[in-house]
Amino acid sequence: MGAEEDKKKKAKMARRKQEVQLQQEIETTEEWEEMIAKEGLWVVDVYQEWCGPCAAMVGNFRRLKNELGDELLHFAAAKADTVDPLDKYRGRCEPCFLLFAGGVLVGFVHGANSPVILRTITEQLAAEHKVMDGSVERKEVKDPLISNLEEREKARYDEEENEKEEEEDDDNVLDYRGERCNYGDTLTMSSQQEEEKKGFTVALIKPDAVRDGKVEEILQQMSEAGIEILAQEERQLSEEEARDFYSHLQEEDYFEDLVKFMSSGPSFALVLTKGKKGDTILHDWRDMIGPTSVEEAKDQAPDSLRAKYGSDKYMNALHGSDSPDRAAREMAFFFPDMSTPTIPIPGSRPQLQRTLALIRPDAFNKSRDEIMEKIKEAGFKVALQKEMTLTKEQAAEFYKEHTDEPYFEELITRMSSGPLMALGLARDDAVTAWRDVLGPTTNAKEEAPDSLRAQFSIEETSINQLHGSDSKETAEKEIQYFFPMEQTVAAIKPDGISTKEEIIDKIHEAGFRIAARKETTITKEIAEEFYAEHKDKEYYDDLVNHMTSGPTMFMVLSREGAVSGWRQVIGPTNPEEAKTEAPESLRAQFGQSILQNAVHGSSDASHAKNSIEKVFGQLEFNPDGTVKESEPTKEQEETAVEETQAEASDVAPELRQEGTGGTAQGEDGEKKDGEDEAAKPEGEEAAKPEGEEAQAQSEQTESEKPKDEGKAEAKGESGEEAQANQETTESQAKTDEEGGTEQKSEDRAASVAKGEDKTNDNKGEDAKGEEAKEGDAKDGESKGEDKAEEQKEEDASKATEESEKKEEETKDETKKDEDTKEEDAKKDEETKKDEETKNDDETKTEQKEETKTEEQQAAS
Repeated sequence: MGAEEDKKKKAKMARRKQEVQLQQEIETTEEWEEMIAKEGLWVVDVYQEWCGPCAAMVGNFRRLKNELGDELLHFAAAKADTVDPLDKYRGRCEPCFLLFAGGVLVGFVHGANSPVILRTITEQLAAEHKVMDGSVERKEVKDPLISNLEEREKARYDEEENEKEEEEDDDNVLDYRGERCNYGDTLTMSSQQEEEKKGFTVALIKPDAVRDGKVEEILQQMSEAGIEILAQEERQLSEEEARDFYSHLQEEDYFEDLVKFMSSGPSFALVLTKGKKGDTILHDWRDMIGPTSVEEAKDQAPDSLRAKYGSDKYMNALHGSDSPDRAAREMAFFFPDMSTPTIPIPGSRPQLQRTLALIRPDAFNKSRDEIMEKIKEAGFKVALQKEMTLTKEQAAEFYKEHTDEPYFEELITRMSSGPLMALGLARDDAVTAWRDVLGPTTNAKEEAPDSLRAQFSIEETSINQLHGSDSKETAEKEIQYFFPMEQTVAAIKPDGISTKEEIIDKIHEAGFRIAARKETTITKEIAEEFYAEHKDKEYYDDLVNHMTSGPTMFMVLSREGAVSGWRQVIGPTNPEEAKTEAPESLRAQFGQSILQNAVHGSSDASHAKNSIEKVFGQLEFNPDGTVKESEPTKEQEETAVEETQAEASDVAPELRQEGTGGTAQGEDGEKKDGEDEAAKPEGEEAAKPEGEEAQAQSEQTESEKPKDEGKAEAKGESGEEAQANQETTESQAKTDEEGGTEQKSEDRAASVAKGEDKTNDNKGEDAKGEEAKEGDAKDGESKGEDKAEEQKEEDASKATEESEKKEEETKDETKKDEDTKEEDAKKDEETKKDEETKNDDETKTEQKEETKTEEQQAAS
């Protein structure tokens, strides 16, 4: 049992240590003040002790930190209970992330909306770099949660004062109240958020109930109780996830058993609400599931869900959040991309939204331009646009919730009959506004004759010609279906590089994530390959020359419909056309000519993929558009090992200079013997050579030191002489190989012999130097000096042995050269003899022919 407890404690300490490595823990006002005074961007998770920091975001923070590797980015977790500057967050810190830089608040995010948090961090980090560069001033912001609280307190104070004045002057009550009511209305409009949070809770149907097949039965009882399911997911927790989720119970005796149980099979996680405001759901759900203990549930609430489906202790079938803060953190754990549910505030400003619109094939073929004009007249901005043709299978997948409807077959047939237009529309309250413009799905002509569905209906079919999302959640899913996360390559050309910061700001404003970037001056070969598709164009050479004239910033941009979206942002190729057709486009704002039009964008998804590979190599992307961290290849691991060894070899000489004699790496890769004065005990001066001979030897040693930056210089005289001898031998051997004459071979042999004499002389000189040092040393030499002297002798001996070994190798090479030359001489001699023999034979033949001719003449 003791071993098991030790194991739990070690696991707990390991988890806490891992968190500390990323987030600095802030628990006092002094620690807080010290933190915000430090340089960089600090991302602070504000929490209260009873619920702890938002564990669900730690993994995202760690991934972002590793991905960016930015020294200005820091993370902290601050306890609002004990930090005085955070007192107003007490009771209000359901996932709350504050961003500080230079001691002031520069950003904030309420709720565990992972994409928003990561985007805010990235944007503020870029802004902080600009501040550090001196190009912009830091912008301080106010958290509306706190400023609204302060304004409400002020309004309450003013109201109390006003009431006092009203009591004093009854004649002006009605007029003054009217003015006060107007003031209150104005305050509400200006200070309150456009939507207020809706109450919710997180429910878990645990593995035992799932295993027993009770999920549908439980869901049915939720529905009968008027509970609305906002999100649900079947998920099997790992042991680590179960530990994180139930970390508040880690001191309980049953904690390890609970972890094993919760990771033993799949669970169902649900986000629940009830009614218009959801303000009763937390208590209603806990009342419905009953007491935590199954035995208590059976006694006190026999109709509760735990009494019906639970079995024992923690195996109680269901879970429910015990507070709003806990519900928010649990939602962030299971649904990190889900925003806090909200409801519109009566009288508040509308909220900017986006929705999906489809112009179906029949209407697209007949009335596309007219419909697009109507969309613009209704105040919608086209944020995303794509023309495409669906297969019947794709149409069936998109409309699968209508499978059982009688019109389903005709619907998917019409949807796959030709090209359609998918649009991402943006506007205040876009979802509701677009459905109002569309009109009813049936009987549009009778009920709303001015609606788009009425105006563009087709007689031969009852299928209406336009589609619109029916909710914010549906809109996001449908936009993701037609405009999945995509990557494109963007380039800020040499003529636009001076305005790169402004262009990057525009990129962020357009909703793009910069997944990767690289600023470089490309070569002509790369430019030719990058623009190979334009090779036959007359402007090709000018384009290549321009792209190689200065630095270019390449970026990988991620967003839904990134390729077409980026093309839309940059505008037409000709800046003059862009100024007329798309005056807000980047080329209209920053371009000068067709050639110098500031920016570049991939023409299609295939071109984007090829460009990414050319510029950045093979990249893989996460669903949110960030670059995946790839596992290192075998070659990369070997390279890393070699670099580590190289760094170790660079550091070693410095360590030896601090306390030991040793060898340092020379320019040619060979080790050189060295003496290190720092090796001597403190208070002792280095022994100096006496006499002119010693002085000359010392000067020669200094002149022969290698000038290799970043490496330790070897100071040993004997080692330097041996090194000089070695270099002379190698140089002479090289000359021998190039020349190839007998005289050079003899010179080399003489040089080797001379080197042997010089080495012997050096040995004698070294011995004299050592005797001189020993003679000058004091009688009270320490053991450290003796050890250093022994090391010097050993190093000198090694260097001499290496030099002799090298000389032996040189002799062997010389002998081989001589043997080769002797063989060549023999061959030449044999060749000469063959030629002489051949000449003799030819002479004899000629003589015979002459004799024969003379005989014939005599006979005639």
